[in-house]
Amino acid sequence: GGEGVVRVHSDAALAVARAMGGVWATLGVFRLVPPLLRDGVYRFLARNRYRWFGRRDACRIPDPEVGARFLD
Repeated sequence: GGEGVVRVHSDAALAVARAMGGVWATLGVFRLVPPLLRDGVYRFLARNRYRWFGRRDACRIPDPEVGARFLD
């Protein structure tokens, strides 16, 4: 489901969370929030993420156990 569909902002983030499954899929409840409000929160988080979580000079290379969870 959803292949070939373009999603942006909070819709994209919620689609990724749903695809991840488990506890992440429960974030789908936020689809009940109007998109204008959801996207405002999304933009606020996007603007501040580096301030809160820092920035890396290079991408992290996952160990083999984590790497096995990525698609080929």
